[in-house]
Amino acid sequence: MARLKVTQVRSAIGTKPKQRGTLRALGLGKIGKSNILDDKPELQGMLARVPHLVTVVPAEES
Repeated sequence: MARLKVTQVRSAIGTKPKQRGTLRALGLGKIGKSNILDDKPELQGMLARVPHLVTVVPAEES
């Protein structure tokens, strides 16, 4: 299964509560924090909610 590295690049200050909750569900919360997650339809839906706050790149397989 593909893995994605999700990194928060913008602040959640001033965003809607659902967007802040989505960041928490992704395991983020501070600018610069990253998390590696499995690429699933549920993840794609969460990323579609906060594309302006995060960057997504394929994770390095090790």
